[in-house]
Amino acid sequence: MNLKSERRGIHVDQSELLCKKGCGYYGNPAWQGFCSKCWREEYHKARQKQIQEDWELAERLQREEEEAYASSQSTQGAQSLTFSKFEEKKTNEKTRKVTTVKKFFTASSRAGAKKALAGKLKEIQEAKAPSPSIHRQASIETDRVSKEFIEFIRTYQKPGQDIYKQCKLFLDTMSHKRELSIEEQSECAQDFYQNVADRLQTRWKVPPEKVEKAMDEVEKYIMTRQYKYVFCPETTDDEKKDLAVQKRIRALHWVTPQMLCVPVSEEIPEVSDMVVKAITDIIEMDSKRVPRDKLACITKCSKHIFNAIKITKNEPASADDFLPTLIYIVLKGNPPRLQSNIQYITRFCNPSRLMTGEDGYYFTNLCCAVAFIEKLDAQSLNLSQEDFDRFMTGQTSPKKQESDSFSPDVCLGVKQMCKSLDLLSQLNERQERIVSEAKKLEKDLIDWTDGITKEVEDIVEKYPLEIKAKSQALAAIDSENVENDKLPPPLQPQVYAG
Repeated sequence: MNLKSERRGIHVDQSELLCKKGCGYYGNPAWQGFCSKCWREEYHKARQKQIQEDWELAERLQREEEEAYASSQSTQGAQSLTFSKFEEKKTNEKTRKVTTVKKFFTASSRAGAKKALAGKLKEIQEAKAPSPSIHRQASIETDRVSKEFIEFIRTYQKPGQDIYKQCKLFLDTMSHKRELSIEEQSECAQDFYQNVADRLQTRWKVPPEKVEKAMDEVEKYIMTRQYKYVFCPETTDDEKKDLAVQKRIRALHWVTPQMLCVPVSEEIPEVSDMVVKAITDIIEMDSKRVPRDKLACITKCSKHIFNAIKITKNEPASADDFLPTLIYIVLKGNPPRLQSNIQYITRFCNPSRLMTGEDGYYFTNLCCAVAFIEKLDAQSLNLSQEDFDRFMTGQTSPKKQESDSFSPDVCLGVKQMCKSLDLLSQLNERQERIVSEAKKLEKDLIDWTDGITKEVEDIVEKYPLEIKAKSQALAAIDSENVENDKLPPPLQPQVYAG
């Protein structure tokens, strides 16, 4: 299998991840390739254009209606007498029909119908009502987040009071806007984020790092309360997209890492652990309620992927290695409600996180991975269309093909011998890798020894050690007096008896 042909189907140039308007921020397929800021500008332009077109259409219809009414008034005078008789006859006929129908419904039957209808409505409400345990769990989490938010804004003093006031006002406003479309509610949330950030910077002169931290807490506070209303709402087709993506991923269960050219070897225990952690993180995303927490799960998953690639290749991972591995993780994990989570983050996350930074980069790559999975074809995997169709329909699988490559007449011993040869080949590769690493270690030790020796020599040369000659032993005071032989003998102590 040609490596370049595999890469051609998966490779995404990093420039393609940026906003197609050229502002330098990360784009998003959900925003048609624009970043959050440029998408809002384009959305407002399109919305204003649509409003203008609707207004012109309404004016045209109103003019046509007025013209039709004026023309009908000119002919109404001649037919007024005949029309009044027709209306009287029609009214009498309607009254008779209503009276006849009322006879079929006595008081007891109406009471029974009302009782049955009330029971039916109660059953529907109970079916739609969430489980008490789920509601209780959501209330506990909401109370906990509220306490944490209040404790946080106390550290901001007056700006914190202003933040809390603005949040309460926003939540109260949104409670009266449930009938708005999810896009309009998203616009309200994005405008609120922007207004609060500008208010903190311009009015209260809060440093940028504290503004970012405050916006994270604001997002956590309001979205914990708004989650049940804006996540996968019934007015959108998010649930339909979720089911379509899940069905697509299940159909692609046969895709192997080799087909995607994934530079990860799960035979290495550490790499296998990293892959499991990455899958766990991407699945855990659905359990979070705050967009920032969902983004954190994506970031943790991506970092585990980079570590797995680094361990396998013994070198830092590149962007071309990361995207195929992320696609493989998504295929292997099949995260629940993937499209709903992506749409929720896109609509209600603080836009600064999606436009820049590692969170924005990893999220953009996840969107690209999902888009690739939806459009994945035979050419992308370097397969023939016939093989791709057979794999998709479940007629065969790559693993089954490998096991069926032997002729039915081949004895079991030959098959076992081929497997043993493959195992020996793998062991030989591992041994060569170990020998190569041992030689590299030996070279590193020699280089280290030579380096230490050179450093010592340089220090000795810079600061030479001067060794002085041994000094003579101290001589007696009179050692140089040549006439000491002529001196009288020293006085001896004498004892006098007294």
